[in-house]
Amino acid sequence: MTAEAARASAAPGAPGAARELGTAAKAIYALGDWTANTALSALSLVYASYYLTQVAGLRGALAGLVPFVARFVDAFFDPLMGRITDATRWRAGRRRPYFVLGAIPFGASFALLWWDLPVESQAAKFAYYTAVYTLVSVAMSVLSVPYLALIPEMALGYDARTSLNTFRNAGAVLGTFAAIGIRPTAELFGGGGAGFLAAGVLYGVLLAAPWLLVHRVSFERAEFQERGAEAGFGEALLAVFRHRTFSQLTALYIFGRIAMDLVAALVILYMTYWIGRSEDFEPLMALFLFSVLAALPFWLRLARRHDKSTVFIAGSLLWASASLLAAAFGPETPRLVLFAWAVVAGLGYAVVDLMPWAMVGDVIDEDDLAHGERREGLYNGVFTFLRKLGGALGVLIVLWVLDLAGLVKGETQSESVRQAIRWMTAGAPCLFLLVGVWFARGYPLSRAAHARIAAALDERDRARAGGGA
Repeated sequence: MTAEAARASAAPGAPGAARELGTAAKAIYALGDWTANTALSALSLVYASYYLTQVAGLRGALAGLVPFVARFVDAFFDPLMGRITDATRWRAGRRRPYFVLGAIPFGASFALLWWDLPVESQAAKFAYYTAVYTLVSVAMSVLSVPYLALIPEMALGYDARTSLNTFRNAGAVLGTFAAIGIRPTAELFGGGGAGFLAAGVLYGVLLAAPWLLVHRVSFERAEFQERGAEAGFGEALLAVFRHRTFSQLTALYIFGRIAMDLVAALVILYMTYWIGRSEDFEPLMALFLFSVLAALPFWLRLARRHDKSTVFIAGSLLWASASLLAAAFGPETPRLVLFAWAVVAGLGYAVVDLMPWAMVGDVIDEDDLAHGERREGLYNGVFTFLRKLGGALGVLIVLWVLDLAGLVKGETQSESVRQAIRWMTAGAPCLFLLVGVWFARGYPLSRAAHARIAAALDERDRARAGGGA
């Protein structure tokens, strides 16, 4: 038995160390990221680039600022929420109680996003949508930061974390499926502002409900809670940003995340104004997401034989190559060709989000060995902020460029707007992906390096258990 396997199954003095989630429990646990990604994908796919500009009538430049302003709050609150959970010492646990506390505020604030404010003032619209967007973001942090912080605690091994994150990633993909359904759902309710509000209320209920199930199947290890959070928030946050491996991981992740959210913000506009077939948006996205889901088991098997950074590079290069093809398509491109392109792009897209999250737990182990403290909450708080920041930057880039090009509310756009949509969809994601690949080169926390860390942690646990006997 390897040191890593021994630590995952029988570390001395760790009464909960042998526990792990079964397949059914992993699938239920993935509902947590289903809710978070339904919200995030709805906000990037439909809300800012379509709903705010084409339904609520907010100018493109202001619509792009709505999520970006909220990120200033996230920059402080997400890491703080992580540190709060690291320091929580409730009888019910450090992380899981927040699933119950945050569920209803999350669903309610999401529903309020879709109210077509009955005023003409651009300033009033901007203030309302920014305030509610920020509420959604804060409520999401209360849930998702402790949710993600549980993953390296429930799954201790290098491959176990990849497995659990694969289930979580599948939940996230299904959340994107749900997100692309919000526009058809709004149409079922009559369309327009009233239809979107009704759809928002329905989705709000669906986003809140699964957290009770997530709470039920998840667990915390008693020995993790017994170890206190000794450093203050500022000191601990500084240590996180000084962690060189984590800095490299955040760099490759943020550039991949921006590429993901650029595409998310652009696809509906690409299909509507460049290809000219808005009705193909939902089936194209459905095929794309089916491809992502189908690819996850393949990438999981590959990650069991190779380093996670190597798998990240391979997936990024595949997706970047497919991205460039989008520039060659136009209104005359056959539907079958577009759908085939979506399938190929989905194969690479699947790994760009999966691998970095699977790598966070390994970084936390490295930090634990160096500082003797478990800071899952703080690390995942920073990563959660980066996840949202990528979306905000993607939307901001898209809508500011399109506002400069002359994007207007309505079905007809100028040629400059159409060309901007075309080239941003094809070129910009490719550029960000290649930068992410550059940062992934020589990533130091390989499978072998993590095995050495796991062995050292196991030896330290044994020494502590022997000293306390």
